[in-house]
Amino acid sequence: MSEGSVSDKTVARLSLYRRLLSDLLNQGIRNVYSHQLASAAGVTAAQVRRDMMAVGYSGTPVRGYSVPDLIESIGNLLDSAQAQSAALAGLGNLGRAITAYFAGRRPKLAIVAAFDNDPYKVGRVINEVECFHINDLGPIVEQRNIRVAILTVPASEAQQVADMLVRAGVKGVLNFAPVRLRVPPDVYVENMDMAVCLEKVAFFARQGRTTAEAPS
Repeated sequence: MSEGSVSDKTVARLSLYRRLLSDLLNQGIRNVYSHQLASAAGVTAAQVRRDMMAVGYSGTPVRGYSVPDLIESIGNLLDSAQAQSAALAGLGNLGRAITAYFAGRRPKLAIVAAFDNDPYKVGRVINEVECFHINDLGPIVEQRNIRVAILTVPASEAQQVADMLVRAGVKGVLNFAPVRLRVPPDVYVENMDMAVCLEKVAFFARQGRTTAEAPS
Protein backbone atom coordinates (compact mmCIF):
# COMPACT_ATOMS: atom_id res chain seq x y z
CA MET A 1 0.00 0.00 0.00
CA SER A 2 1.33 3.47 -0.85
CA GLU A 3 1.98 6.05 1.86
CA GLY A 4 -0.64 8.38 0.43
CA SER A 5 -3.45 5.83 0.81
CA VAL A 6 -2.87 5.20 4.53
CA SER A 7 -5.11 7.17 6.92
CA ASP A 8 -3.76 9.11 9.88
CA LYS A 9 -5.58 6.75 12.27
CA THR A 10 -3.93 3.74 10.65
CA VAL A 11 -0.52 5.39 10.95
CA ALA A 12 -1.19 6.08 14.63
CA ARG A 13 -2.12 2.45 15.28
CA LEU A 14 0.89 1.13 13.36
CA SER A 15 3.16 3.36 15.43
CA LEU A 16 1.54 1.99 18.59
CA TYR A 17 1.90 -1.60 17.37
CA ARG A 18 5.60 -1.03 16.71
CA ARG A 19 6.16 0.27 20.23
CA LEU A 20 4.28 -2.68 21.74
CA LEU A 21 6.16 -5.14 19.52
CA SER A 22 9.48 -3.60 20.52
CA ASP A 23 8.54 -4.11 24.17
CA LEU A 24 7.73 -7.76 23.44
CA LEU A 25 11.03 -8.24 21.63
CA ASN A 26 12.90 -6.76 24.59
CA GLN A 27 11.18 -9.40 26.75
CA GLY A 28 12.44 -12.15 24.45
CA ILE A 29 9.05 -12.78 22.83
CA ARG A 30 9.45 -13.46 19.11
CA ASN A 31 5.94 -14.42 18.02
CA VAL A 32 2.57 -12.87 18.76
CA TYR A 33 -1.00 -13.57 17.65
CA SER A 34 -3.32 -10.87 16.34
CA HIS A 35 -5.64 -11.17 19.35
CA GLN A 36 -2.69 -10.67 21.74
CA LEU A 37 -1.50 -7.56 19.91
CA ALA A 38 -5.09 -6.34 19.70
CA SER A 39 -5.57 -6.72 23.45
CA ALA A 40 -2.41 -4.74 24.18
CA ALA A 41 -3.37 -1.99 21.71
CA GLY A 42 -7.02 -1.75 22.78
CA VAL A 43 -8.42 -2.69 19.35
CA THR A 44 -10.00 -5.79 17.83
CA ALA A 45 -8.08 -8.66 16.27
CA ALA A 46 -9.89 -7.93 13.00
CA GLN A 47 -8.58 -4.36 13.12
CA VAL A 48 -5.03 -5.61 13.63
CA ARG A 49 -5.34 -7.91 10.63
CA ARG A 50 -6.70 -5.08 8.47
CA ASP A 51 -3.83 -2.85 9.55
CA MET A 52 -1.32 -5.55 8.73
CA MET A 53 -2.69 -5.52 5.18
CA ALA A 54 -1.52 -1.90 4.97
CA VAL A 55 2.05 -3.03 5.55
CA GLY A 56 1.71 -6.10 3.35
CA TYR A 57 2.47 -8.55 6.14
CA SER A 58 0.58 -11.66 7.20
CA GLY A 59 1.15 -14.17 9.94
CA THR A 60 0.35 -17.86 10.17
CA PRO A 61 -2.41 -19.63 12.14
CA VAL A 62 0.20 -21.72 13.94
CA ARG A 63 2.81 -19.14 14.95
CA GLY A 64 1.03 -15.83 14.48
CA TYR A 65 3.24 -12.87 13.58
CA SER A 66 7.01 -12.88 13.77
CA VAL A 67 7.74 -9.94 16.07
CA PRO A 68 11.09 -8.92 14.45
CA ASP A 69 9.69 -9.25 10.92
CA LEU A 70 6.57 -7.28 11.76
CA ILE A 71 8.61 -4.48 13.34
CA GLU A 72 10.67 -4.32 10.16
CA SER A 73 7.59 -4.32 7.92
CA ILE A 74 5.94 -1.50 9.88
CA GLY A 75 9.19 0.45 9.73
CA ASN A 76 9.33 0.01 5.96
CA LEU A 77 6.01 1.84 5.71
CA LEU A 78 6.35 4.43 8.47
CA ASP A 79 9.99 5.38 8.14
CA SER A 80 11.60 7.34 5.36
CA ALA A 81 14.18 5.53 3.25
CA GLN A 82 16.51 8.37 4.19
CA ALA A 83 16.69 9.64 7.76
CA GLN A 84 14.36 12.57 8.48
CA SER A 85 15.44 15.48 10.63
CA ALA A 86 13.15 17.33 13.02
CA ALA A 87 13.45 20.67 14.79
CA LEU A 88 12.05 21.76 18.13
CA ALA A 89 11.03 25.36 18.78
CA GLY A 90 10.80 26.29 22.47
CA LEU A 91 13.30 24.65 24.79
CA GLY A 92 11.44 25.13 28.05
CA ASN A 93 10.54 22.34 30.46
CA LEU A 94 8.29 20.58 27.94
CA GLY A 95 10.79 21.02 25.11
CA ARG A 96 13.59 19.59 27.25
CA ALA A 97 11.44 16.62 28.22
CA ILE A 98 10.67 15.91 24.56
CA THR A 99 14.31 16.08 23.49
CA ALA A 100 15.27 13.78 26.37
CA TYR A 101 12.57 11.28 25.39
CA PHE A 102 13.56 11.15 21.73
CA ALA A 103 17.34 11.07 22.23
CA GLY A 104 18.50 7.96 20.35
CA ARG A 105 14.98 6.50 20.21
CA ARG A 106 14.29 6.71 16.46
CA PRO A 107 17.45 6.68 14.30
CA LYS A 108 15.47 7.58 11.18
CA LEU A 109 13.57 10.46 12.81
CA ALA A 110 15.71 12.56 15.11
CA ILE A 111 15.55 16.06 16.57
CA VAL A 112 18.69 17.69 15.17
CA ALA A 113 18.17 21.33 16.16
CA ALA A 114 16.34 23.29 18.84
CA PHE A 115 15.47 26.99 18.91
CA ASP A 116 14.88 29.41 21.77
CA ASN A 117 15.42 33.07 22.64
CA ASP A 118 16.95 32.43 26.08
CA PRO A 119 20.66 33.40 25.91
CA TYR A 120 21.43 30.82 28.61
CA LYS A 121 20.26 28.02 26.29
CA VAL A 122 21.49 29.32 22.93
CA GLY A 123 24.78 27.74 21.92
CA ARG A 124 24.42 24.83 24.33
CA VAL A 125 23.85 21.16 23.55
CA ILE A 126 20.89 19.93 25.60
CA ASN A 127 19.92 16.25 25.51
CA GLU A 128 22.18 15.77 22.49
CA VAL A 129 20.48 18.63 20.58
CA GLU A 130 22.21 21.91 19.76
CA CYS A 131 20.17 25.00 20.61
CA PHE A 132 20.16 28.00 18.25
CA HIS A 133 18.62 31.44 18.60
CA ILE A 134 15.07 31.59 17.28
CA ASN A 135 16.15 34.31 14.84
CA ASP A 136 18.39 31.74 13.13
CA LEU A 137 15.54 29.27 12.62
CA GLY A 138 15.06 29.86 8.90
CA PRO A 139 18.65 29.38 7.73
CA ILE A 140 19.29 26.37 10.01
CA VAL A 141 16.09 24.60 8.98
CA GLU A 142 16.89 25.15 5.31
CA GLN A 143 20.57 24.13 5.63
CA ARG A 144 19.71 20.91 7.47
CA ASN A 145 16.79 20.04 5.20
CA ILE A 146 14.39 19.85 8.15
CA ARG A 147 10.79 19.15 7.16
CA VAL A 148 9.30 18.21 10.54
CA ALA A 149 9.02 20.44 13.60
CA ILE A 150 7.75 20.33 17.18
CA LEU A 151 6.26 23.52 18.57
CA THR A 152 6.43 24.04 22.33
CA VAL A 153 6.38 27.84 22.49
CA PRO A 154 3.75 29.96 24.31
CA ALA A 155 0.44 30.47 22.51
CA SER A 156 1.23 34.13 21.87
CA GLU A 157 4.30 33.16 19.83
CA ALA A 158 3.04 29.99 18.17
CA GLN A 159 1.67 31.44 14.91
CA GLN A 160 4.74 33.61 14.32
CA VAL A 161 7.10 30.67 14.84
CA ALA A 162 4.89 28.42 12.72
CA ASP A 163 5.09 30.97 9.90
CA MET A 164 8.87 30.95 10.19
CA LEU A 165 8.94 27.15 10.01
CA VAL A 166 6.66 27.04 6.97
CA ARG A 167 8.71 29.68 5.14
CA ALA A 168 11.81 27.56 5.80
CA GLY A 169 10.19 24.51 4.18
CA VAL A 170 8.69 22.57 7.10
CA LYS A 171 5.78 20.36 5.97
CA GLY A 172 4.69 18.80 9.27
CA VAL A 173 4.19 20.35 12.72
CA LEU A 174 3.49 18.68 16.05
CA ASN A 175 1.89 21.56 17.93
CA PHE A 176 1.84 21.63 21.74
CA ALA A 177 0.83 25.29 21.90
CA PRO A 178 -2.82 25.74 22.98
CA VAL A 179 -3.79 27.53 19.76
CA ARG A 180 -4.89 26.44 16.30
CA LEU A 181 -2.31 27.26 13.66
CA ARG A 182 -3.07 28.78 10.28
CA VAL A 183 -0.89 26.95 7.76
CA PRO A 184 -1.04 26.20 4.01
CA PRO A 185 -3.03 23.13 2.88
CA ASP A 186 0.14 21.16 2.16
CA VAL A 187 1.39 21.42 5.76
CA TYR A 188 0.21 18.70 8.16
CA VAL A 189 -0.45 19.78 11.76
CA GLU A 190 -1.05 17.48 14.73
CA ASN A 191 -2.41 19.42 17.71
CA MET A 192 -1.60 18.20 21.21
CA ASP A 193 -3.72 20.33 23.54
CA MET A 194 -2.89 18.96 26.98
CA ALA A 195 -5.61 20.98 28.72
CA VAL A 196 -8.26 19.46 26.44
CA CYS A 197 -6.82 15.98 26.94
CA LEU A 198 -6.80 16.35 30.73
CA GLU A 199 -10.37 17.63 30.78
CA LYS A 200 -11.39 14.65 28.62
CA VAL A 201 -9.69 12.24 31.02
CA ALA A 202 -11.33 13.95 34.02
CA PHE A 203 -14.76 13.77 32.38
CA PHE A 204 -14.55 10.05 31.60
CA ALA A 205 -13.06 9.35 35.02
CA ARG A 206 -16.27 10.72 36.52
CA GLN A 207 -18.28 8.47 34.20
CA GLY A 208 -16.36 5.40 35.31
CA ARG A 209 -14.95 4.59 31.87
CA THR A 210 -11.78 2.57 32.26
CA THR A 211 -10.33 2.74 28.74
CA ALA A 212 -10.33 5.19 25.88
CA GLU A 213 -12.20 4.29 22.73
CA ALA A 214 -9.99 2.63 20.15
CA PRO A 215 -9.41 4.75 17.04
CA SER A 216 -11.36 3.49 14.04
